[in-house]
Amino acid sequence: MMNRRDFLIDAGIFAISALTAIGTHAYVARGATDNGGDQKRLIVVFLRGAVDGLNIVVPYSETAYYQARPKIAIPQPGKVAGVLDLDNRFGLHPALAPIMPLWKQGTLAFVHAAGSPDSTRSHFDAQYYMESGTPGIRSTTDGWMNRLVGILSGHTPVQVVTVGETTPRILSGSIPVANLASGRNADKPLPLDRPQVAEAFDKLYSGNDGLSQTYHEGRLARQALKGDLDAEMKMANNGAPLPYGFARDAQRLAKVMVKDSRIQLGFMDLGGWDTHVNQGGSTGQLARNLEQLGKGLASLAQGLGSVYSNTTIVVMSEFGRTVAENGNGGTDHGHGNVMWVLGGKVHGGKVYGEWPGLSTNQLHEGRDLAITTDFRDAIATVLERHLNLEEAKLNQVFPSYTPKQKMAFI
Repeated sequence: MMNRRDFLIDAGIFAISALTAIGTHAYVARGATDNGGDQKRLIVVFLRGAVDGLNIVVPYSETAYYQARPKIAIPQPGKVAGVLDLDNRFGLHPALAPIMPLWKQGTLAFVHAAGSPDSTRSHFDAQYYMESGTPGIRSTTDGWMNRLVGILSGHTPVQVVTVGETTPRILSGSIPVANLASGRNADKPLPLDRPQVAEAFDKLYSGNDGLSQTYHEGRLARQALKGDLDAEMKMANNGAPLPYGFARDAQRLAKVMVKDSRIQLGFMDLGGWDTHVNQGGSTGQLARNLEQLGKGLASLAQGLGSVYSNTTIVVMSEFGRTVAENGNGGTDHGHGNVMWVLGGKVHGGKVYGEWPGLSTNQLHEGRDLAITTDFRDAIATVLERHLNLEEAKLNQVFPSYTPKQKMAFI
């Protein structure tokens, strides 16, 4: 016989396609505060598949870069389809032109030669370690962002929102997470949105047992986020739909964060970065993906409006790609990569981190960009200087780890 939880799942109330999915440790939602513009926000964008950081922030001043990549290297500034010059040393992939205004206004920075100290070339393991925040340790069951939200004050069912149908490992743990559906069907109503169905389930789950409490917390979170989106849809430009893909999802996340000051943390992830074959240079597979990413990040910053001044956005990937291109016009699994940091308090217009160089004797295992900045150092800087976390609380987010360097991008 079907039990009540199975029935809820079949009815779509706890379905992964729901706008919100609340865990068993739910909190009562409170009203949005009046100082939403002052609320500190953090958004993490994870590029799954290991993006090629060397063709994002290009070390165009290094001859070794062009020697290692005769087919896929991005030309120097001023040449046809060349990089967008950043600092007379590094250049940005031309497909990322939509975010150059953020660089010029000083709210976009990069941390090069960054990543996880664990040298695995497995996507699964590397993502696991980076999301758990404990490189090399497989026994960690929760994610560092879930631990972070547990430390922050003012718990509500919508304090942390992930865009997508499932809760990623970085947000897994005891603290509830709200899921904001993505894609063109994101606004599709659920059975629970029908008044008759909602009324029936409200009566069915009117008790004080754990499942009833979880149901009502899920209803609270869904109503809060759905209300935010419905209000914004009415203000859309002549009812025109938002662009599909990442830009659309980024704008939707921005809208709910602007509308609801209770949302403090956001997470998005994108696949398609494992470019072993036909990666391309200024044009091609990687360029097309970067164009969508750039448009999405620009839309996110624009959509946040005044909230952008109190928001930090971190873009990261599990590891980089090999310095040398392979025989299939692509790159293989590497080590060091580039992290992106955007936001109103970011000291941008600069590439941070110690650059190790691309000469053969400077490479990790003779093939990869070496890591000189542990990704936890970069994130710890954001947590300490943006979210005002004390050192003791930083140790809860990244257990058994002491940052090795203080970074100045915030």
